[in-house]
This record gives sequence, C-alpha cells and structure tokens, in this order.
Amino acid sequence: MKITITGVSGFVGTNLSAFLSDQGNEVLPVSMREDGWEKILDRQADALIHLAGKAHDTAHVTSEEEYYKINTELTKILFNEFLESDIRDFFYFSSVKAAADTVTGILDEKQRPDPQTAYGKSKRLAEEYLLSQQLPAGKRLFIIRPCMIHGPGNKGNLNLLYKVVSRSIPWPLAAYENSRSFLTIDNLNFLVWQMMQKEVPSGVYHFADDQPVATNKLVKLIGEATGKPVKLWNIPQKLISFAAQSGDFLALPLTTERLKKLTESYVVSNAKIKKVLGIEHLPVAAEDGLLKTLKSFN
Repeated sequence: MKITITGVSGFVGTNLSAFLSDQGNEVLPVSMREDGWEKILDRQADALIHLAGKAHDTAHVTSEEEYYKINTELTKILFNEFLESDIRDFFYFSSVKAAADTVTGILDEKQRPDPQTAYGKSKRLAEEYLLSQQLPAGKRLFIIRPCMIHGPGNKGNLNLLYKVVSRSIPWPLAAYENSRSFLTIDNLNFLVWQMMQKEVPSGVYHFADDQPVATNKLVKLIGEATGKPVKLWNIPQKLISFAAQSGDFLALPLTTERLKKLTESYVVSNAKIKKVLGIEHLPVAAEDGLLKTLKSFN
C-alpha cells in the first residue's frame, strides 16, 4: 500500500511510519508546515493518516487561537483534499480529551462529548466537521481517539514520574486508589494496520491497552525497571488535600490541580475496535508495554 502520513517527525509518526514500512508499505511523509504541501500530496495513495497537530500544552503557554488554527482548521483543509482525491482511507488522530477531561466509570464512544479545554474543543470541532461531510462511495473515515501514548523514546509524563521514583523519593500519594488507561505504541501500530486490511466501517474508535493500571502499580513498575526499591507512603488524604490547597497560594510543588491529575481515574474502553476487528486481546499487555517503556529511560 501507499500510505501518506502527516506529522511523521513526531513520536507516533516516527514509530508508525517505521512499522508500516516494515510491513512492506510505501510511506509518503507530508509536512504541513511547508507552503504548497497540497501540491505534493499523493492523491492516488491508499490511506492518509493525519497525525500533525498542536499537542496538549500542560504548561498553558499555547494560545487558544493556535489550537483552533492547527487542530481544527488545518484538518478541515486536509480532509477537503481527501474528499477530492482517490485516497480510500482517512485516519484522523484526535484524542480522548475531545470526549471528556474527567471520566466517571469507563469512557466509550457512546458518551456524549463534553471537552473542557481549548485543546479538547479544537479536536472535537475537527471531528464534528469530518463527521458532517458526505463521504463518497468507497471511502472510509476513521476518527481515532487514543489515550496517553507511550513507548521507548517518548519523553512525556511517564518520564517525569520515572525521574521522581528512580531517585528513591517516596511516593506520597499511595493512599489514593485509581485506574488509568494507557496505550503502548506497539498496540497503536497494530490497530492501524489491522484497520487498513479489514472491512472496518467508518466511525469513531477509542484506542487503549486492554487493562487500566493504577498509579501505585505504575510506581512499582518503575522500581522493577530500575532495580531499586520503591517507598509508598500512605499519608491520609485529608493531609495531602490540605497540602495541595496550601500549594495553590504558596507556590509549592503540589497544587490541587496537580493532585487531581496524579490521583484521578481515567479508564478508556477499547471494546468497539476489538469487536470490529474480531480480536479478543491486543498483542501487548498494558503492564508489559509500560515496563518496556520504563526500561528505555535507563
């Protein structure tokens, strides 16, 4: 197959393009930062995977306008090019944040989207536009909502937690029990390739590993990856909450927002995509994928 990928220089793009090439496909990178990218877009390709976008900025530096310009408007332009081409499949990599910033229970595709941040809203607006367009016969539209993606070479939030725990600093939030979904890059690659080869209907699909992982378990996996003992402190939640509230005013490392991010549950269902592909389990178990990523930080 001939597969065009935008955002190929990013973490997902680098890994996915290498994986698809290993399967015997011809990968055609397109940089949307360059003027005239429309002229080099191969309109005879089999698939177009749109990864390029403005990532969620947890430091709150990015302006709201930039999110909408890149994540929404640029996606509209690319999709219009797709509609006028002979390309069969369009993969838009959105985010679970386009559906919900906080999750009660398990997040699936049936839940009504209610994004709260400019990042999530910009992704959701792009989704709405794509879903509102009439697809010509023979074309497929896949809106992919991945949860937190990780893998060797990824320097995201996992690396920050790794630095803390690997220095033998006690984990003070062990009193909180939560579950979070992750997505190893190996499972992402597998799912995309399977979707290209099978008769999958157009629609929205959540990508996540099969099992959610508790943060306390993740801390223990970091200990296993580093070969160092970890210390879990069960400090009463009331004390932790008081310290976080104090941090809001005294510029301490722990604030109420950070406490929420570190202790909240965010579980994502991958049942829909597995059902349409006819598979029971993804190739890499959640904990195995996390351990592989964590060991790469050494």
